[in-house]
Amino acid sequence: KTLVLDELFEKHRALFIAIGAGLPWFMGIPGENLNGVYSANEYLTRSNLMESYNFPEAHTPIKAGQRVAVVGGGNVAMDSARTALRLGAEKVYNIYRRSRDEMPARDEEIENALEEGVELVLLSNPVELLGDENNNLKGVKLLRMELGAPDESGRRRPVEVPGSEFELDLDVLVMAIGNGPNRLLLETIPELKLNSWGYIEVDEDGLSSIEGLYAGGDIVTGSATVISAMGAARRAGRAIRASLKI
Repeated sequence: KTLVLDELFEKHRALFIAIGAGLPWFMGIPGENLNGVYSANEYLTRSNLMESYNFPEAHTPIKAGQRVAVVGGGNVAMDSARTALRLGAEKVYNIYRRSRDEMPARDEEIENALEEGVELVLLSNPVELLGDENNNLKGVKLLRMELGAPDESGRRRPVEVPGSEFELDLDVLVMAIGNGPNRLLLETIPELKLNSWGYIEVDEDGLSSIEGLYAGGDIVTGSATVISAMGAARRAGRAIRASLKI
C-alpha cells in the first residue's frame, strides 16, 4: 500500500513475491466473533513467540481455558491442541469432520496428541458457536457426519447426518482449518494472474504473468513446507540471474 509495483519497478529490474499465505480461514458460522475464539495463527503466536504463558511478565495475554476445542485435522491442529494442554487445560478436544484415516496430520503428531490426553471428536462439524450474555464462548454446537464418495482430494467427502446435533461445553476454541493468501498486496496488482484459490500463477521458474515479477512459496502453492519455499526461491533466483545476464 505504501510502495506500489510500478514504483518498485522504477528502481528494480526484477521482483520476487514471498509473502506466504498467512491469512487464517474461519468457517463463517455464527459465533466466531465471541471472546475465546482464536485462529491457530494467533493462538500459537501468542502462546509461543509472545510468551503469553508468562503473563503479566510478558505483555500479551491469552485466554488459556479449561475446556478447549481445536477444529481441524492437520499438524497445526495437533500443535494447537498440545499447546492448550501445556497452558493448563483440563480437557482438550480435537474436532474433525472426517475419520482419523483421512486426517492430514502426520501419524506421529496424532499419536503424540493422544498420548498427552487430547480427545478426538471425529465425524463431527461445528455449525454454531454458543456464547453467554457477555459474549464469551460457552460451547459449540456440532453436527455428526458420515463419509460419502471421494472428493477432489481423494478423501471421502463428509456428509451431514440430519437431526444429529449435539453440544460441547467450552471456554476456548481454536480454528486450525488452514490459511489463504492475504489480499492486501494482491489487490494492488489487478493485472496479476491468480488461480481459482487466489494464489499467484507462475511457470516452472517462478515467473508470474507480469514480466520481471516472480513469486514462490505458500503464495503460489498454498500451505506447504519451508523446504518447498526455499526450493522455489532458488529456482526463481537462478531464473532472475539468467534474465538479467548477471
